[in-house]
Amino acid sequence: MIKKHWASSFCAVLTLSVSMASLADVKVGALYPFSGALALLGDESFRGLEIAVAERNAAGGLKGEKIELLKADAVDAGQAVGAARKLTSVQNVTAVFGSYSSALSFAATQVTEMAGVPFFELGAVSDEITERDLKFVMRSNPTAKNFAEGTITAITKIVAPSLKLDPKQLKVAIIHEDALYGTTIAGFQKKLAQEQGLNVVEVLPYSAKAVDLSSLILRLKGAQADVVLQTSYQNDTTLFFRQIREAGFKPKALIGAGGGYSMQDTLKVVGAQNMEGVLDVDFPQFQTNEAGAPGISDFAKAYKQRYGTEPRSGHSLINYVGAKIFLDAMDNASSLEADALREAVARVDIPSGQTAAGIGAKFAANGQNERAHTSVMQWQNGVLKTIYPESAAVTQARFTDHP
Repeated sequence: MIKKHWASSFCAVLTLSVSMASLADVKVGALYPFSGALALLGDESFRGLEIAVAERNAAGGLKGEKIELLKADAVDAGQAVGAARKLTSVQNVTAVFGSYSSALSFAATQVTEMAGVPFFELGAVSDEITERDLKFVMRSNPTAKNFAEGTITAITKIVAPSLKLDPKQLKVAIIHEDALYGTTIAGFQKKLAQEQGLNVVEVLPYSAKAVDLSSLILRLKGAQADVVLQTSYQNDTTLFFRQIREAGFKPKALIGAGGGYSMQDTLKVVGAQNMEGVLDVDFPQFQTNEAGAPGISDFAKAYKQRYGTEPRSGHSLINYVGAKIFLDAMDNASSLEADALREAVARVDIPSGQTAAGIGAKFAANGQNERAHTSVMQWQNGVLKTIYPESAAVTQARFTDHP
């Protein structure tokens, strides 16, 4: 009797232990701007992470445990610090994913580093994020320098040949929002343009919260700029397009760097006829040759099934691909301890062209993915189509007298 009772009690305890273990989900943070001016692209970025986590959970989670995704809203650097502290010291997450905004990432990663918690950046582009000798900050997406290189390539390999001009004949103007994102990209654009002998006639910063860009546009008209490079968010992009129409300013080419130029919502506000021919250097978008981005159509289908709409921009795609890279590394790690996760990420080796975003993955000692790159797209008939690199292109660039 005693033996039977002991045995049944042991089985009950064992069953309870297994049951409790199954409830021990792996907690990971999702730090994005879910409110405020950056909320649209913040939420679009988060959706990519959310789909990747859902897929991983459907496949068994991380090391047999379900992933619990804890959202943390941050509209500015101060809130990012507070959100990162809560995730690491109160909610005790295993890792933090984020964050779309360079300013948010720069602030939050200082907190997670001090806490010894890995921060997996999926979308913020400032090069400085991975140039501070931080052990537990790793980034899958392209950097500001990659964006700048893409815009200069668009001038030399697409715009100038299409217009049958020497690139050095074109008057180039650089305008940018004046926070970390725009300033970093513009700095690289100026440096790269000078190295290639391009004629930069203006470099003009402005606040992304500006409600009037008319004086800036007058400067562009006065300089007779042929090509305008703009690094912007959505609101300042739409303001710029409205005011250049009012001012009658028609450069030969407009080339955006990310954010505002790739959003379907921007097209709706600006109008397809006004976006026709406009170039955008950004994360890969959905009109991309699947041969150079295997799985891109499957992601688009999964997105529509989950949210009931087409993807709003490629931000969800690049976050999805980056999240999959890091989640796979976490599952392959010897444990979920920070050092083991960092070592697992360092072992990742995915050739370029083998993910749904077309990027590969190989992480340098500073945590930056060396196989991340941007694509060059062009708005054609209301659709943002990839035109460069050739392996991912679905069409060729085309220009009228003015975009």
